[in-house]
Amino acid sequence: MAVFGNPFAANVPRKITKEELIQAIRLDIAGELEAIFIYDAHVQATDDPRAKKILADIRDEEKAHVGELMELLKILDPKEGEFFDEGVEEVKELMAELALEESGIPEEKKDKLKSTVGSLLEK
Repeated sequence: MAVFGNPFAANVPRKITKEELIQAIRLDIAGELEAIFIYDAHVQATDDPRAKKILADIRDEEKAHVGELMELLKILDPKEGEFFDEGVEEVKELMAELALEESGIPEEKKDKLKSTVGSLLEK
């Protein structure tokens, strides 16, 4: 939550290191996620259509900020970006497996399809 007692609370007497900046960006992401949660709770808690519309728009802007900060984090720490990309690929693979499970295709044909789908995901 915001602390307004000291207008200089967020200022530091020196430039921060790259590692400190990376940590700060992670904290910024957490703050944006918290803001999304709070604005969404407000949208759900009111029946006023004007408030819903405006708060939902603000919430969605916070979602864009998360994307911007995530991209900045990937630029500042490419290794961390590799972990994010690895997570994306894992989800794609799991979704492909789930699609195969729900397809009704016989088991003996699924193995061949899994290798095909896996090779397509790598591209």
